[in-house]
Amino acid sequence: MTPALETVGLFRSFGGLLATNNVSLRLPVGARHALIGPNGAGKTTFINLLTGVLRPSAGRILLGGDDITALPPERRVRRGLARTFQINQLFPNMTPIETVGLAVSRRLGMDGDWFRVLGRRAAVLEPIVEILERFGLADVMGVPTATLPYGKQRLLEIAVAIACRPRVLLLDEPAAGVPEAEREDILQSVAALPSDVAVLLIEHDMDLVFRFAQRISVLVGGALLTEGTPDEVAADARVRAVYLGEGAGHG
Repeated sequence: MTPALETVGLFRSFGGLLATNNVSLRLPVGARHALIGPNGAGKTTFINLLTGVLRPSAGRILLGGDDITALPPERRVRRGLARTFQINQLFPNMTPIETVGLAVSRRLGMDGDWFRVLGRRAAVLEPIVEILERFGLADVMGVPTATLPYGKQRLLEIAVAIACRPRVLLLDEPAAGVPEAEREDILQSVAALPSDVAVLLIEHDMDLVFRFAQRISVLVGGALLTEGTPDEVAADARVRAVYLGEGAGHG
């Protein structure tokens, strides 16, 4: 079966620094895959290559078998590649229903008329409310985003990405900055993402990684060190040495 997302021999250099070194990665349809590595491993550069923020120095990126290496970010989104960010990119004065409504309306080609359409068309409003309910945001759908707890803001960002109906979802540290008490909501929402959406999770929270991922790739110095199941990665002495730390558990 054609992978949902694939990179083939991806390189990216900045002057004399090789930030991405021959990275080949395959995500099947419905994958639950995590990418981990120490600070400076090149994870953010890799995500920026996937989303089109950066162009690779060499190599290819395939989405559903189609070469998207030269496409700009907005065209990748329309093709079904969505992402969240380490620091949320939400509009603080908009409410969750407005924010998700904007994403749905853009997907339906109603950008210029989105608010009026939102209010009068059940076909538009119903999927927005369904998404908000799925992520536990229905009770705060009319509250300005800036006043929401940070965990709710992170959930809203994932909800916006899902509103784009992606084939592939890149979650860039969804638990970053989220208080411990709110992290379980993040985990449950990520675990409940649509089964046909391939998810690549980039995360430092090892509990979240090992509870979510079916496969894990380890990036070190811009290159893939290893890939395997959570148990295989946790047992790998090289991984323990460079990232997890000797004696670290995986929850």
